[in-house]
Amino acid sequence: MKLLLDAFWRAVAYCLHPKVIGLSFLPLVLMILLSFGLGYFYWESAVAATAAWLNDYALMQAFLGWLERVGLDGMRTVFAPLLVLMIATPVIVLLCLLLVALFMTPAIVELVAQRRFPTLERRRGGTWLGGLFWSLGVTAMALVALLLSMPLWLIPPLVLILPPLIWGWLTYRVFAFDALAVHASADERRTLMRVHRGRLLLMGVLTGYLGAAPSVLWASGALFIALAPLLVPVAIWIYTLVLAFASLWFVHYCLAALERLRGTAAAVDVVEAGAMRSPAPVSSPEPPVLPPVSGDPS
Repeated sequence: MKLLLDAFWRAVAYCLHPKVIGLSFLPLVLMILLSFGLGYFYWESAVAATAAWLNDYALMQAFLGWLERVGLDGMRTVFAPLLVLMIATPVIVLLCLLLVALFMTPAIVELVAQRRFPTLERRRGGTWLGGLFWSLGVTAMALVALLLSMPLWLIPPLVLILPPLIWGWLTYRVFAFDALAVHASADERRTLMRVHRGRLLLMGVLTGYLGAAPSVLWASGALFIALAPLLVPVAIWIYTLVLAFASLWFVHYCLAALERLRGTAAAVDVVEAGAMRSPAPVSSPEPPVLPPVSGDPS
């Protein structure tokens, strides 16, 4: 736990580093351009298709009718755009994560290694291509989990629980691999991810909850639908900052854990080498038994 908290405060401090701030703008700009481009061409058609689906879904019509009876008349008009935003949110988070992992994490690993771990040997147990396939594999698993859980998002408390948990697992799997790819061997990486699995998952889930703030905005009602052109860039900015912090947190934690692992292994090697060099204890020889002298009464 001490290692986790130490890495947390170091990650907070490094978020203020000019290089980290500068690196965060590239994913942010790319995501804003992509979001507004897709919104310009597909927003109206997506809302219309969602509204048509809701009209054909008897259970949803019954739910909207119940909302009107309890005084929430405006929900029928905003429910379709709200649902589109809720569906688009995982895609935005996923793209932000991949962009941060692609553009920021390698530079963050180099920054932390130069400033804090300059003597840590680089055994390069992971390659860029291997990291890409790893990220795509765990991303596919996370998307399946998101799709299976999406009907539960209509229950208000669960929309604030399930997505952060799934994104937390994905964040832990992606950033832990990237943090160790350059410095750890493949065996060391597998050992660290197995031994520290619980704490790494906790870190991922916590960052997943930190990134859930935009979900609170979408769940807050019609006012935020009207302000979507302003709030979408703010949401992307929040995601980018949270993921940059998560990358720093995982890099600090994983490299410190790797250094500790190698220190422990080196100490064990020294002890074993000393034991092998130690000479075997020499037993003192027993005095020889002399034959009796002639005439000796014994």
